[in-house]
Amino acid sequence: MDFSINIKEIFTAFMVLFAIIDITGSTPIVIGLNSTGKKVNAAQASGISLVIFIAFFFAGDGLLRLFNIDIPSFALAGALVLFVLAIEMTFNIEIFQNDGPEGATTFIPVVFPLIAGAGALATTLTLKAECSPLSIIIAIILNMLVVYVVLRNVYLVERVLGKSGVYILRKFFGIILLAMSVKIFTSNLNILLESLH
Repeated sequence: MDFSINIKEIFTAFMVLFAIIDITGSTPIVIGLNSTGKKVNAAQASGISLVIFIAFFFAGDGLLRLFNIDIPSFALAGALVLFVLAIEMTFNIEIFQNDGPEGATTFIPVVFPLIAGAGALATTLTLKAECSPLSIIIAIILNMLVVYVVLRNVYLVERVLGKSGVYILRKFFGIILLAMSVKIFTSNLNILLESLH
């Protein structure tokens, strides 16, 4: 594993994960849950999510090898998932359905699928094609700190940003995510095409 710290890589990984997790865009859902008496535990939600992200980050490679899939191929698939999520965020089209079973509020729907959803987990492996493992782990930890702060101060976040602010932020990160998905797709497509020659 590369233990050198690359600020640019950490920032890139952080921004991609921040956009895909979109915790600020999820504040209306969290506020709605809290207002109906289904209190969300910020420490528990961010802690469980961190464990899931790190576990998937390390176990994901083994899983790929089991199915004989390389990182560039997975990155292409992940880029398509990011593209669809970006379309969702930008155009308010619901493609991924939140149809999980009823359960503990902190785990469902907050941890999964709002924080550690399929798209976010796939992104951690997709980022391996662009960033070092250490940069991604640091980015995950930083994102979980942001998740914790936002969930602890969910009403304050909405008050500061306002409903229109949350809406604009979601659209902005939707476009950023769209551009990043295109970049990841094209760069890894080139790697695959070069490997064929």
